[in-house]
Amino acid sequence: MKFVAEIDIMPHKELLDPQGKAVVNNLGHLDLQGVADVRIGRHVSMTLEAASEEEARQTVETACQKLLANVIMETYSYELKP
Repeated sequence: MKFVAEIDIMPHKELLDPQGKAVVNNLGHLDLQGVADVRIGRHVSMTLEAASEEEARQTVETACQKLLANVIMETYSYELKP
């Protein structure tokens, strides 16, 4: 069975996000006011074959834990669709 995982990877809220800070600081130069915080992360779309939803979830978890996310500095969440 084919599954699609939509994975979002973001820096931990407790950590400084230099890219986000740079965007917030530069929004004022574009006359965009009122933006207090920006957090920048990554989005990964993964298509995979698995015998069951549980097997697909295990594959996505392993990929996130071992390759896609640096779990010391980042969190991840995903939605799995058949």
